[in-house]
Amino acid sequence: MSHKTCVMLGDELANYHFGEDHPFGPKRYAAFNEEFNARNLASKTITSTPQQASYDQLQLFHTPGYINSVKKLSQLGEGYLDAGDTPAIKGIYENTLTIVGTTLKAIDLIMQQECNHAFTPIAGLHHARRDHAAGFCVFNDCGIAIEYLRDKYHVKRIAYVDIDAHHGDGVFYSFEDDPELCIVDFHQDGATLYPGTGFISETGKGLAVGSKLNVPLPRNSTDNIAKALWKPAQEFIEKFKPEFILLQCGADSLAGDPITQLNLSPDFHTYVTTQLIQLANQYSSGRLLAMGGGGYKLENIKVAWNDVISTLIINDKK
Repeated sequence: MSHKTCVMLGDELANYHFGEDHPFGPKRYAAFNEEFNARNLASKTITSTPQQASYDQLQLFHTPGYINSVKKLSQLGEGYLDAGDTPAIKGIYENTLTIVGTTLKAIDLIMQQECNHAFTPIAGLHHARRDHAAGFCVFNDCGIAIEYLRDKYHVKRIAYVDIDAHHGDGVFYSFEDDPELCIVDFHQDGATLYPGTGFISETGKGLAVGSKLNVPLPRNSTDNIAKALWKPAQEFIEKFKPEFILLQCGADSLAGDPITQLNLSPDFHTYVTTQLIQLANQYSSGRLLAMGGGGYKLENIKVAWNDVISTLIINDKK
């Protein structure tokens, strides 16, 4: 294995968007890819192309009724898939299949030892629930990834780490009673930002109490605040000894994002990625998948996501 980091690339990923005037617009992938090429990162990584998920793979997480509803509304291309954030644009079903399938292909590459780490840019759709869309997210590739790891590869102990500005509610509440999924979620305080969830008191239910850690950040939080809170989070994950680590590294937690109010810098993404690689090397045979997540200022996307990739590359050599 000459390179240990794989990056999923392909213009098909850019098709997952909701129009020019929507925050989740069509230029996000192009912005990321432009910077990826400017840094010549393809020469330091393995690159792989997108693929579509199957209906059966969607059913690992989502209900058949919801999947069929998305398919029908996608053909019509009218209305919304939720209360008003996620438009049912024509073709969104097929476009989301590509996002999910690409995330699962990245897992296959890691589990089949083609690479240790992988990054997929338009991914991390963490708001969708098992039976409905939410917050620009049609199908929850994070949740499907967790079920896929268990179903295909029999990986039980998984750590899901989320540093997007929005709480990953679709993952959190779908696995709230699952003691074998460790969740650490850094996000802007739900009292001040959609989806209004993810409070410190929420630590899991039933046998899973104590397996989830929510870290709500006050508005205008800086790297110093977030890094100070990371140490206990690192210890929390370490006690869990995960067999696989998923990172949702949304760039909307960076300063200047138009729909959030945190003041983090790309250095926090670099810092978290470095720490998680150390944990992955110690407990997970290096297995770490990073998913781009949110981010609605193109400059932030360009820098944060490519800094994550660069960090994965640097730590390949250690």
